[in-house]
Parts: sequence; structure tokens; C-alpha cells
Amino acid sequence: MRDFQTPGRSAVFAANGMCATSHPLAAATAVDILKSGGNAVDAAIAAAVLLGICEPQMTGIGGDCFALISKPGEDVIGINGSGRAPTALDTAALREAGHKAVPPDHIASVTVPGAMHAFCTMSEAHGRLGLDRLLAPAIRYADEGVPVAPRTAFDWAEGAAILQGAARRHYLVQGAVPKVGTMFRAPGQAEVLRRVAAEGPAGFYDGEVAEDMLTSLAGLGGAHDADDFGRIATDRVDPISGRYGSADLIELPPNGQGATAILMAAILSQFDLAGMDPLGADRAHVEAEAAKLAYDARNRFLADADHVTRIEHMLDPDTARRLAGLIEMDRALPDPMAAAGHIHRDTVYLTVVDRDRMAVSLIYSIFHSFGSGMASDRFGILFQNRGAGFALDPAHPNDAAGGKRPMHTIIPAMLAREGRVAMPFGVMGGAYQPAGHARVLANIESYGMDPQAAIDAPRSFPEAGRLTLETGYPESVAADLAGRGHDVVRAAAPLGGAQAIAIHTDGVLEGASDPRKDGLAIGY
Repeated sequence: MRDFQTPGRSAVFAANGMCATSHPLAAATAVDILKSGGNAVDAAIAAAVLLGICEPQMTGIGGDCFALISKPGEDVIGINGSGRAPTALDTAALREAGHKAVPPDHIASVTVPGAMHAFCTMSEAHGRLGLDRLLAPAIRYADEGVPVAPRTAFDWAEGAAILQGAARRHYLVQGAVPKVGTMFRAPGQAEVLRRVAAEGPAGFYDGEVAEDMLTSLAGLGGAHDADDFGRIATDRVDPISGRYGSADLIELPPNGQGATAILMAAILSQFDLAGMDPLGADRAHVEAEAAKLAYDARNRFLADADHVTRIEHMLDPDTARRLAGLIEMDRALPDPMAAAGHIHRDTVYLTVVDRDRMAVSLIYSIFHSFGSGMASDRFGILFQNRGAGFALDPAHPNDAAGGKRPMHTIIPAMLAREGRVAMPFGVMGGAYQPAGHARVLANIESYGMDPQAAIDAPRSFPEAGRLTLETGYPESVAADLAGRGHDVVRAAAPLGGAQAIAIHTDGVLEGASDPRKDGLAIGY
């Protein structure tokens, strides 16, 4: 139990249904959908689309999504709602220009948006209510406006410099970055959502909306055409999993980086974490070293599912044991993340559980803050820059090419015990996400923390050649880690933002929401 005399938040308990996400309006909308007869899929879709209005720097209808769906007594379903690079992508021109990776602000980084197709597909296959009901809250808020929340305002100010052309008109308020409490409206997106509500995927990938996107992309130098939009598909995939303590960590297969989280957790399982101070230098050191090794495997192996050949190697327990043997307690390994590409922390995550205990774990993103910084002229659809997740190396499975999906950072997760889903959860935050999954998992399994405490606890992460520590770590720990060879820096911004709903064996729901974000868990 937390200390009620210090700042913090209590977990939320409910019996009927619950949502945990990063904005209160989205969480409340999800619960309203549940109360009106919708299931967890319905509620997740309604909340996710609204988050694109509440946190437009983090996500939007021009982005991608992934989801895990659990129904009691059935296998967990994986949803891959990620788009592909345009067929005519010219990687030779990028190499000739001297690029070693796809630049995040280049038109070549813009991939076809997959989320809207995925939401329509999920609604049709697993929902109860129609798209008109699910999209109505986002349409209303897009028309009427939402007050900009504190963390959203912070992120908006940090990312707004990338906005260009039509994006400045649609995502600045009277030419300026909105401050806390400023009303933000997106009437163009409201119109797009009305068309999707009436026409389904055709309302987005065909007709005037598609024409607006394609004309705008062409004007920006893009190679996208109507056939690229017409080939959009949402894939149902089989999840992958790995054991840690008494729990199974369930993730999605590539092109996401879920295998990285499983490998990192497997490496950590080779150490007696329970015997270490959860906020001490030993735990932070072992976790940093495990992350370096797991992310090195990610950087070498993960790609479009059609191009991955080493996923079994990453999931093999012998691989984790061998990698754990490389970790020394008194010396830091070199950090492969120093050259792992573009650092970003921009995504939204939500989880919903309904009264029948269907659970959804969903993540939705435009990659970097405001994606590519480019938007369609008429409707203001921000174009994601997921193509920046590609390599520019013909020998690499993740080499950029037309028609391929890039390696994705966004990953939803679930924990299962004895064959039963016990907690859908996720930790948004770009490259940090696998490390975030492993940390929340270890906080619960190795240290016995409840979900809220596991989320609240300070975080660390090796990135860009440095070991970043949140302010919750004392200077004595920072000094100890520096003595082991880590280049320690303090985090300029919080590491990630987590949400979780524990499903207890008696059916009671326990929601936890990250204070690093604007949101909360709400149940009924």
C-alpha cells in the first residue's frame, strides 16, 4: 500500500469495466461506450481515435496501430495495423544523397496510414456497435475543441518546430503553439471521421479524403499513388510469448519490436533481481546491460515479417542465457543504441477490459512528434514518418524498399498466468518500450509491486551512448553507475508512459495509469 502522506495516486478498482489511457476525455469516452452496450474493442476504438484530437503530436488518423485482443477461454488475437512504404519508393536516390538512414523529416519517410483500416476491421470482426457510434465522440470534440492538457502542451511546444506548410495551419492555434487550457479544434478531421462512419474504410482510402492525401503527398515530392492506398490491409497475427517468473509476457511478432521485450526479460531472468534493491545501482546496471544486448539483437534481426529470419533465435532461452553470460556486474558494455537511429518518445497507449472480461491492449502512433511534420492540405491529416524506422543497407532485412513494412517501435502487451490473461498493459515511449515492458514486468514479478507502484517507480534507459536516469534515482546510485563505466545523464523528459489493468481471479479490475502523462484509469 502506498504512503498516503506523500504525493501519488491510488489504483482504481471496479467490477464492470475499465479503461486506462493518457487523457481523461478518452478514458471517460471508453467507459461511456462500455456503459452503452459496447465491448472492449468498441471502447478502445472510440478512445483511440479521440486521442488523436487530444494528443495530436502523439498520434492521429494518418498513423499506424497494433493491438492484442483477449476473449476468455480463447487464444489471444494479434492485430497488425501498420502500413507499407509506397511501391515507387526510391531508395537509390536517398543513398546517392549520402543518407545512411531514412531522414525522419523527408517525404520518403511517409508510409501509408494503417490505423484507420485496422479500426474498421476490428470493429467489423470484434465490435458490437457501429462505426457511427464509435466515432461520434471524436467528431464532436474535433468540431467543438478540447482544452490542451499540461503534458500535451509540454510535448506540443517541444515538437512544433517540425511542422511545415499545411501542418502549421492545422496544428498551431492562431499561428502559435497552444498553451495549457487553449482550445484545439480539428474540423477537417471531424469531416474525415464522418465519412469513415458512413462509408467504412472507403471513406478514408478512397474518394475526396484519399485524393487530399495523395495530392498533398505528390506536392511534397512523394511517390505514393492510389494503388498504395488500395492495397492497404490489416493482418490478424499470432502473438509470441516468453516466460518470466510466474507470468507469460505476450507480445506481437515483427514488424514490431515485441521480441526485444521478451529477450530482455529472459536475460533478466538469469539474475537474482529479487535480491537487489529495486531502486539500487545493481538492478539499474543489470537492466541497462540486458537492454543493450536485447536491442543489439533487435537492430540486427527485426524487420517486415516477410523478411525476418532470426526470430526463433531471439526467442530461444539458450540465446538469453548466453547473452546474460556477457554481463559483468562491475563494468558497462558498449551501447549499441548509440547508433540505433532516431530517438523519439511519441505514441499513445490504452487498455480496456469490459464486463465479459474481453481485454484490449492497443497502441497507436504517428512515430515522431507530429510525425513527418507534414499534413494534407484540406483535411489536415498528419503524415506519419514510420519509414524512418527502415535501414538503408541492402544487406539488412529491414532495408527500405517499396511495399515493405518498416520495423516498428510501438508494441502492446499482456501478461498471462496459468493460461489466463491477467493484465493487459503497455509502456509508450519509442525505443524505450521493450525496456519499459521488462521493467514493469520485473517490478511486479520480482519485487511484488502492485501495478500502480510498478508504473510509478523511477526508470532508466541506455540510449545514444548514455545511461539516462529519471530524477527518482538518488545521486549515490548515479555515482555508483558512473563508476562502472556508464555515461550517466539525467532525463530531460519522463521515460515513457504506462497504462495497465489487472484482472484479478475474482473478476475485480485494478487500473493503473502513469503520472508521467495526463491520463488516468476509470472504471464503473
